[in-house]
Amino acid sequence: LGSVIAYFASAKFLLYLGHALSTWGDRMWHFAVSVFLVELYGNSLLLTAVYGLVVAGSVLLLGALIGDWVDKNSRLKVAQTSLVVQNSSVILCGVILMIIFLFKTQLLTLYHGWLLTLCYILVITIANIANLASTATAITIQRDWIVVVAGEDRSKLADMNATIRRIDQLTNILAPMAVGQIMTFGSPMIGCGFISGWNLMSMCVEYLLLWKVYQKTPTLAHKSAKVEASELKQLNVKKESDMKPAEGVQLIIEKDVAGFEPQQEKEVGCAARIAEPFITFRDGWVAYYNQPVFLAGMGLAFLYMTVLGFDCITTGYAYTQGLSGSVLSLLMGASAVTGIMGTVAFTWLRRKCGLIRTGLISGVAQFACLILCVVSVFMPGSPMDLTVSPFADISARLFENEPLPTIASPEPEMIFATGMPNLLNGSIAPANSDPEMSPEPVPLISVSLLFAGVIAARVGLWSFDLTVTQLLQENVIESERGIINGVQNSMNYLLDLLHFIMVILAPNPEAFGLLVLISVSFVAMGHIMYFRFAQKSLGKQLFVCHTPDPKAAPDSSPPGNTSTV
Repeated sequence: LGSVIAYFASAKFLLYLGHALSTWGDRMWHFAVSVFLVELYGNSLLLTAVYGLVVAGSVLLLGALIGDWVDKNSRLKVAQTSLVVQNSSVILCGVILMIIFLFKTQLLTLYHGWLLTLCYILVITIANIANLASTATAITIQRDWIVVVAGEDRSKLADMNATIRRIDQLTNILAPMAVGQIMTFGSPMIGCGFISGWNLMSMCVEYLLLWKVYQKTPTLAHKSAKVEASELKQLNVKKESDMKPAEGVQLIIEKDVAGFEPQQEKEVGCAARIAEPFITFRDGWVAYYNQPVFLAGMGLAFLYMTVLGFDCITTGYAYTQGLSGSVLSLLMGASAVTGIMGTVAFTWLRRKCGLIRTGLISGVAQFACLILCVVSVFMPGSPMDLTVSPFADISARLFENEPLPTIASPEPEMIFATGMPNLLNGSIAPANSDPEMSPEPVPLISVSLLFAGVIAARVGLWSFDLTVTQLLQENVIESERGIINGVQNSMNYLLDLLHFIMVILAPNPEAFGLLVLISVSFVAMGHIMYFRFAQKSLGKQLFVCHTPDPKAAPDSSPPGNTSTV
């Protein structure tokens, strides 16, 4: 009993609890805001598309700056500030949305509708600020605090990373279902009020949990000094072949960031102040490029350039193939189970084969499963038809002056299952909703193989994700964790943005098979990059599996340092 009580009072458990509360609120908000924007703008996808573009573009441009801010400030200040900004922004957004839902008719008549347009701009802007603050929270907690709490124990760090991912998997499914029930059986306004109230309560509890974790882990109060830009370049260019990754953090004298002695500020001109963010942006990307784990990070980013996931694109395609919302909800549940299996596989493989080899095995497993998706493109029931121009739908609307697609209000079953409308055919009406208008039954062998491959690949995907995450944690020195992980987030968003652009250019179901082939190609390129990283790191011992020392984890050393293998 005493050990159980000690565990529940430990910094590790409090960190899990805070992350669960934060992630639950995030998932509810990300699901609800898309539905709210569709509901508000006459059932059009325009606001949702603008919001997605603004969010992706902001993280792409500001990721390095956010990471630099994380590095330059004390851990507690960064965590508390980003927490308050994120939750306050969501609360404010919820209040504005409630006002819009209540007084939309009156707002339409005021100033010829410009006041309502201003409200839309405010909602998207504040929601974007909330997402940027959420990015800062993820960087500081999942890439920095967790490393300090785990200490020198690499196995403990791997277990903590896996537990964090399991929490993510569960909240990804349960949080949208919960808020979807409230919105369906209540109203969108009630949904706004519930999310605002949840974030207010969650903010207070998370703030307290952060303080308790900070108190229970004294080393969080110490942080390596942030080096200047010129020193940063020299540090990254220099090959640290005689340094273990864990020692890289310790070689820098740890100082209390809050206790830094104020230095004499140099006279900085206005032009230099304006140029400073651009210099930080450039130096962040240069530092990322010079990291020993650069190829591993790029390999992970390339996995975002895919339609083979449970996002609005793939679920929309599934509706065109005759799958119902209830079937999709079961498939999403299965994907969550295989994702959790991936976190279990990661911890087991790492103990047996080491960290870098775990990434190789995970990559092979993911790619092997995705072969089913490639096969599905050529099976009966696949709508792929390369004779149909992928731009036919766009050109028809541009040159024949057809109106932009609108979508019907989401059915409750669909809200629970996917949370997003069908973006492929401009309608979210479920398949077979009108028996007289229904097309001929589509053979399900193609779509069955597609989802079998997508679901099975989640085991390798999440194991690979955890591998690269821990490589970044172990091999990036403490003073650069923020900016490097900020740039990594930017790379992830860039490839994710490209995958949406790819769908916009080829939105027809007939072109989805081509998108599948492109997606698998990008996954293959990502794993080839990781293989090259592993080859540099382990050399001839790449395929020699062994049981590593859980604390030493010798095979996670930077490229060029193979003497410890």
